[in-house]
Amino acid sequence: MPKVHLTGEKATMLATLYGRALDAEAPGSILHDTMAVEAVKQIDFDFSKVGLRRGDHGAVALRGRHFDGWTREFLAAHPDVTVLHLGCGLDTRVYRLDPGPGVRWFDVDYPEVIGLRRQLYPPRAGYEMIGSSVTDLSWLARVPGDLPVLVVAEGLVPYLREEEGKELFRGIVHHFPGGQLVFDALSSSGIKISKYDKVIRAAGATVSWGVDGCADLEAIDPRLRCVTSMSAFDIEGFEKLRASYRVFIKVARFFPVIKKMAGVYRLEF
Repeated sequence: MPKVHLTGEKATMLATLYGRALDAEAPGSILHDTMAVEAVKQIDFDFSKVGLRRGDHGAVALRGRHFDGWTREFLAAHPDVTVLHLGCGLDTRVYRLDPGPGVRWFDVDYPEVIGLRRQLYPPRAGYEMIGSSVTDLSWLARVPGDLPVLVVAEGLVPYLREEEGKELFRGIVHHFPGGQLVFDALSSSGIKISKYDKVIRAAGATVSWGVDGCADLEAIDPRLRCVTSMSAFDIEGFEKLRASYRVFIKVARFFPVIKKMAGVYRLEF
């Protein structure tokens, strides 16, 4: 069993993996990520320390299902495409979606994270893992830039420093002929209150890049257009969450400052 010694933003992926595994074992599972269950069983780590509260797994699975849906939409419209899953952690999206032969899929994360993935998950055709910080743009040289690209960055953007994140977005836009970037982000207010988040505190992680709307994102590069901007509280399926979550979401929807603290975005270029 591989031992895990991760800290900071790298450690937050363990909470996400655990949440998806708990969801897969729960009645009425949202994501059905059975590979997450097997991964948790194989890792030598005390998952009770990741900071997830009882019932949190539903929200983790719901976010994952939302990004799976956006990914499926893009792949259906572009059978020949490159997918970049940035800050992939131990996510099993490529296995859940099982893309067709025209898809080149790259999972990118720190070398120690990719090393753990190689121990847990099998190889598959058209799939490559790249061990690198996503902000060290030298990794882009390993990815052909001839096809449209879908960039999936679930749970990544808040952990990037703002200027590094903007350089990452610009580097991708200049490397590919066109495509989409889909990701979630915290607002400036959301960044400030994140110090109370139990998962972030348990990992000893720091978040810094706050996104306050489409104007912030479109200013990064003139080719970027914001085609979808929505509150994370408007993701479909919140009725499946535990009662306390449902009450909080209903209240948050009446207060714009709270509602805008967490958002999901889709950019095109």
